[in-house]
Amino acid sequence: MNRIQLVSALGVLAFACAGPGRAQQVAEPAIVTAAVAPEVKSPPRDPSRGAVTNLPMPRYVTLKGSEGNARRGPSLTHRIDWTFTLSGMPLKITAEHENWRRVEDADGVGGWVHYALLSGTRSVLITEDMAEFRASPENAANVVLQAEYGVVVKLLECRAEWCRVAADGTRGWVRKASIWGVEPGEIID
Repeated sequence: MNRIQLVSALGVLAFACAGPGRAQQVAEPAIVTAAVAPEVKSPPRDPSRGAVTNLPMPRYVTLKGSEGNARRGPSLTHRIDWTFTLSGMPLKITAEHENWRRVEDADGVGGWVHYALLSGTRSVLITEDMAEFRASPENAANVVLQAEYGVVVKLLECRAEWCRVAADGTRGWVRKASIWGVEPGEIID
């Protein structure tokens, strides 16, 4: 007697030939089950941390060189929407994708910039006309320098309402309300 095996999605059936044109089942159908691995769930991603670097989000960085292209998407094939041209300009990182960071400036303008064009050094932008730098973080302290709107200065440290900055070799304290490039409650030592 010849045996014929039929393979189906339900299993393997063995039939024995019992004569011309007739078949008889000789074995119970085997039910084949696929081993299904349990779904592995990664822990939920913390939206306050970067997907690539795990650094805080949003966070501030500066433009390394004197020029940086901001693209519509995170690759060189995407169109350039903006070109930042101020070395040391503070930028806010709002998203990460591989080697690209989505940034915006004080006006909310931006795009995707390659991470190699950015530096972790901190600076801030003066957002008040003739902002006063004081000798200490107090309204009554002596004014040591004034800076015009749009000037970029190096950030040294921050307290609750004041930040210590440096411009042209002069250091002083400026109110957080007069600058862009730090979060309202951010403390920097």
